[in-house]
Amino acid sequence: MKVLNFGSLNLDYVYQVESILIPGETQASKSRQTFCGGKGLNQSIALAKAGIPVYHAGLIGKTVIEKLAGISVEVDVASEFRYRDPFVDENTLFIAISQSGETLDTLAALREAKRKGARILSVVNVVGSSVARESDDVFYTWAGPEIAVASTKAYTTQLVCMYLIGLYMGRAKGSLEDSVYRTYIEELLTVPEKIEEVLKQERQIADLAKKYYKRDNIFFIGRGMDAAVSYEGSLKLKEISYINSFAIAAGELKHGTIALIEDGTLVVSIAAQDRLFEKMLSNIQEVKARGADILALAKESNTAVERQADDVIYIPECMDEITPLISIVPLQILAYYIAKQRGCDIDKPKNLAKSVTVE
Repeated sequence: MKVLNFGSLNLDYVYQVESILIPGETQASKSRQTFCGGKGLNQSIALAKAGIPVYHAGLIGKTVIEKLAGISVEVDVASEFRYRDPFVDENTLFIAISQSGETLDTLAALREAKRKGARILSVVNVVGSSVARESDDVFYTWAGPEIAVASTKAYTTQLVCMYLIGLYMGRAKGSLEDSVYRTYIEELLTVPEKIEEVLKQERQIADLAKKYYKRDNIFFIGRGMDAAVSYEGSLKLKEISYINSFAIAAGELKHGTIALIEDGTLVVSIAAQDRLFEKMLSNIQEVKARGADILALAKESNTAVERQADDVIYIPECMDEITPLISIVPLQILAYYIAKQRGCDIDKPKNLAKSVTVE
């Protein structure tokens, strides 16, 4: 088992020079390498199997780790993990993702995996929490306090952690070329400014919320990583607006769900991946033909979606693999303004708690 150090999402720039510099000396470097660094957090490299409370962050993590590191990843809902006698042993890395680090289901799943011999890596926000204390290794997200029950910035930082874990696993295994690694790092570094561009559309998204807030049922669809984003977007909407919101992988529409689409049904269609854009257009056409209203989310260059959609939210251009970090933000804003229009208590939704401490 190989152990790597991760810090608080910092980037270390390592320059090769002829000799150690003395105070005031300047040298030209021969090369530069970029690494993640910061406060040391031991990371295990092994078969990744996840039992997690933030289900949708785990779905993105599965895709990222499998693609970058070539390691098979299994995703579980923490509350169900221990009931199916999972295949876990001493060669298993169990990744527990938790904002609070106190969710009882996550702790129970973690303890079951540990009992079977797995090494435990937790991705957690709250320092010194129960999940962190009971883990072998901890990767703190450093999202800061999150007062609202519905998770937003904690979710985003969890995704970043998944990318960094996948990148380092890939490098450790030798399955990821340096050029590909650098491309991902460079793309990740552009995410903050691209989110800033999305935030400039806040007024437009608020206007869309005024248009759609009275809907009783809203569907979210997407393919690939967009499907995982649709699950999270749907969850945010139902958590704070109390609208019956349902997410499904777009390719599964024809297996029953499309029977529920009728005149006036709102379908939020996430088509943010270039390689799946044409397939998503086909799915949008399917629901549009049955009377649905379409609110689409796509990259700025994919304006062809306007031929089918009633409204479109655009995100800046980026690698397909990075889109979940950006595309979730307008969905969070949309949920916020719909809930506001409906007069809901956005920070403290009914029947929900920040940490679920009962089964």
